[in-house]
Amino acid sequence: MMALPGGRHLDSITLPGQRLHLMQVDSVQRWMEDLKLMTECECMCVLQAKPISLEEDAQGDLILAGGPGPGDPLQLLLKRGWVISTELRRIGQKLAQDRWARVHSMSVRLTCHARSMVSEYSAVSRNSSKEMGQIEKLLMEKCSELSAVTERCLQVENEHVLKSMKACVSETLSMLGQHFGQLLELALTREVQTESCSVTELECSGRISAYCNLCLLGSSNSPVSASQALVRKIDASDNIYTTESTTGNLFSLTQEGAPLCRIIAKEGGVVALFKICRQDTFRCLYPQALRTLASICCVEEGVHQLEKVDGVLCLADILTDDSHSEATRAEAAAVVAQVTSPHLPVTQHLSSFMESMEEIVTALIKLCQEASSGEVFLLASAALANITFFDTMACEMLLQLNAIRVLLEACSDKQRVDTPYTRDQIVTILANMSVLEQCASDIIQENGVQLIMGMLSEKPRSGTPAEVAACERVQQKAAVTLARLSRDPDVAREAVRLSCMSRLIELCRSPSERNSSDAVLVACLAALRRLAGVCPEGLQDSDFQQLVQPRLVDSFLLCSNMEESFV
Repeated sequence: MMALPGGRHLDSITLPGQRLHLMQVDSVQRWMEDLKLMTECECMCVLQAKPISLEEDAQGDLILAGGPGPGDPLQLLLKRGWVISTELRRIGQKLAQDRWARVHSMSVRLTCHARSMVSEYSAVSRNSSKEMGQIEKLLMEKCSELSAVTERCLQVENEHVLKSMKACVSETLSMLGQHFGQLLELALTREVQTESCSVTELECSGRISAYCNLCLLGSSNSPVSASQALVRKIDASDNIYTTESTTGNLFSLTQEGAPLCRIIAKEGGVVALFKICRQDTFRCLYPQALRTLASICCVEEGVHQLEKVDGVLCLADILTDDSHSEATRAEAAAVVAQVTSPHLPVTQHLSSFMESMEEIVTALIKLCQEASSGEVFLLASAALANITFFDTMACEMLLQLNAIRVLLEACSDKQRVDTPYTRDQIVTILANMSVLEQCASDIIQENGVQLIMGMLSEKPRSGTPAEVAACERVQQKAAVTLARLSRDPDVAREAVRLSCMSRLIELCRSPSERNSSDAVLVACLAALRRLAGVCPEGLQDSDFQQLVQPRLVDSFLLCSNMEESFV
């Protein structure tokens, strides 16, 4: 998932799958709130008759400094959920390091936190049920099992026995985390269904659990679900200012993670937002509503709801209507990119998309051609990239629409294509289109081989992990595109003339040039072998014997284990 300007996240095929949490609260204020939850665990260690750990990482152990106020079950879930999920993550880290003493002490502390959450929530909530009771029982059983097995591991000295027990601990820890996630999501969903109080204001509450996230919509009487209340408010409101404010609040909730997006989708959020997008009186709110829809559709439930309300047809109408602003059409493109992402298994069931695909593809190419900013171009090209995976017919449509010329011309426009993330989308489209035989002649005509050659030298500017990964994808897909296009002898000869072979050899032999990426290495070896079949005289004997002549796996092993010489 990739962060874009304006607080959005784009879950595209070529952009990593992890959502970024936007901290919209002052950092010092956030630190002061979290400080209440961080203290030494001396009392718990004493109660368990264990010595206080002298390890340096013990200073960061977490314990709740105080319980929530009376009648505040959601606040309790948020605080306890954050602590327990943090403990689970830390236990996993210590287990990987075979630090059994820490694993056991943290398991004991985890059991205390889980027991406290169950008892405190039962005391303040009216939403307990038989189903919750069963999950609570399973959770506590797994906590006890984890404490017992880790204590036995402390007595074992045989490495082989300990290794087998480690697998058992890992499985127990995994099941414990699963039961905890089920309990937390069930409890939060039940709070979502609470209808007993009036809504006065939105309050974003504290740190969110890694398993399930929720913001609170509170009043002086009792808590109520933010998502349910906001969806109702959007659905019932005919006031543009109220709708704008409420939609903004709903968008903020979607940024808290996939679990909350699922709850919002189930509560009718997709239906309410498309209701806005079908009313001319709310045209100025279309971009905000569509941005929220893109966030909700990162989960299967959101896509299912979109299909039920003919959302694809609505998106096609917006994209093909030039009376809408560029911002509105760009946000519609973001929704298309989201619902066609191959990361979502439900996209293949979007039957309505096939009916509107030609209109959508045509509108997206036009948006790429007329984009006034890099962000607009990124959203439109990301949607096209995902559509080329969605159905092969899209590639033929793009070829007929002169998409290669549009995309390659954009590469020389710094206003539209200014980041490796955008070049990643472009080269994805080219790679998928390159399976068509007609594509090669268009590439040569537009000097595309030279641009692909330039993409083999993609370098990150900031050095951030996300940008480095994007550069790796650009290099890999550029090599894949070159290998596919080199079926045509004219493309292969042009590539050799532009010294593509020497660059491919450099990427194979120099790990730093490809950031030690195995994916880039395999793609470059394949492209090099395809070019060598057309022009073998462009290779030195050592390159031919090591990179072309052996089996691909042997060349891969040779290059992947190669260390650079700095002499």
